[in-house]
Amino acid sequence: MTEPIDPRPVFAAASAWVADLMQNVTDDMLTRPTPCAEFDVKTLCAHLIATAQRAAGLADGIDILTINPIADTWHVADYTATVRRTLDLWSDDQKLTETVVVPWGTVPGAGALWGYVNEALVHGWDLAVTTGQDPEADPAIVAPALAVAQLFIPAEIREIPGVPFAPVVPPREEAGLTEQLANWTGRQSRSGVLQSGIVS
Repeated sequence: MTEPIDPRPVFAAASAWVADLMQNVTDDMLTRPTPCAEFDVKTLCAHLIATAQRAAGLADGIDILTINPIADTWHVADYTATVRRTLDLWSDDQKLTETVVVPWGTVPGAGALWGYVNEALVHGWDLAVTTGQDPEADPAIVAPALAVAQLFIPAEIREIPGVPFAPVVPPREEAGLTEQLANWTGRQSRSGVLQSGIVS
């Protein structure tokens, strides 16, 4: 693969999976620590909303680094509304080929939106393992996301200042595709003990 395929259907499906996870978060879970050392469950949900806001901002021509990485809301309704707006803004096919700047480099719009598919799936994994939900999304969603992540977020860029991904972690033999994607972005999972690398 040298060019990313259309990420929009997978972004929609990955975001729907995340919304289902968020829907099942109860008040007693909000202060639980997550694999992201700086996020509890409530803050992680707010970050998921912010990543969708940044995906929308890319299509809207906004410098995404001006968008707070933690949204001022953590509710699933706000997440789904933001995802709908994001997909609407990305409906123009031309946006997929325009070059954009993201924290991990300068890439085609499609590559950037695949980055936010990665955000949804990896942070969804974080949320699922913390709240006792199934941490594996549909493999049909994750397989292309993993392939694109390996193309556009290669292991060798991890040492570049400002790149928001920790070194790649070799996956466990029994790891599912979502866990493997999490490992690719620096998450570690060994013997049931979850640790975090740098998060985006």
